Amino acid sequence: MLGNLCDVPGVLVGHATDEIGLTGCTAVLFDAPAGAVVGVDVRGSSPGTRETDLLSPIGRVEETHAILLTGGSAFGLGAAGGVVSYLEEKGVGYDVGVARIPMVPAAVIFDLAAGDSNARPGEHMGYEAAAAAGSGNFAQGSVGAGMGATVGKVLGPERAMKGGLGSVSIDLPGGLVVAAIAVVNAFGDIRDPSTGDIVSGPRLPDGTIADSVEHLAEAARFMRWGSNTTLGIVATNARLTRPQATKIAQMAQDGLARTISPVHTSIDGDTVFAASIGGPPNEENRDSTGDPIGVVAAPDVVGAFGARVMAEAVLRAVRVARGVPGLPAVSDAVT
Repeated sequence: MLGNLCDVPGVLVGHATDEIGLTGCTAVLFDAPAGAVVGVDVRGSSPGTRETDLLSPIGRVEETHAILLTGGSAFGLGAAGGVVSYLEEKGVGYDVGVARIPMVPAAVIFDLAAGDSNARPGEHMGYEAAAAAGSGNFAQGSVGAGMGATVGKVLGPERAMKGGLGSVSIDLPGGLVVAAIAVVNAFGDIRDPSTGDIVSGPRLPDGTIADSVEHLAEAARFMRWGSNTTLGIVATNARLTRPQATKIAQMAQDGLARTISPVHTSIDGDTVFAASIGGPPNEENRDSTGDPIGVVAAPDVVGAFGARVMAEAVLRAVRVARGVPGLPAVSDAVT
């Protein structure tokens, strides 16, 4: 299971990265006539989000044109304005008669302690990420929103390891594609569900990786509000309604639960989006040739594989990340 989010037709991904300040953002654009039908599920108790209320199953506007995943904590939400500006220049947005308004939900991770706390993605970086978005392979690991991500902070930041950004996809019978992207900045450690082994997490003095839950009782002084979070997007070419996309986002959270321990804590802001590029399952949803857009698939099938690709995206994020001084990665010799 490799590939990436762009294996879903109509999905474009672009990064803007500050390798000095250790922060960045990642724009996911939906290149379809009416954008994508998007749902969201927030499980962490300390989220930083923008316009997620628009994604409610009873939300009036069904089209979403992009999603921004960004560093910078609450400051980084301003980068969404750059994505909005880029899309407006391209004539993309919800038609309100006097203008087209791009619908761009966003979610942030806390990375201010990883590098320069004054380095935060702003509108210029959001615009840069949107302008760089393409439909092919894109960089993973220590890039974009994953640049300043860290994991395994139960023993303090000096014992943490490098998190990152990862993406995978899977092709299924009938032309169905399900893919995920994850920005992994978790308080907990990262485990391979196929073996139960801890892949990345808090480092003990002897260089071994500890079980975060076993050290929770001594971790109170490191448990800062909102300083962690894993973000994810599941995308598919299945034709879905908003309630169905919301259910798939909920099911995809299981991918985080399989790989992160503990997860969905009071100091994480774990947020997962689900995007249907196929649009809603109605007869009017056809391309310029009259053919239906997307494929027909049971939402439970999409959700089950959404959880699977999300878990793989989390693992890929930490495995391909590059270490920085004081924050070794899985690919480094951990001491």
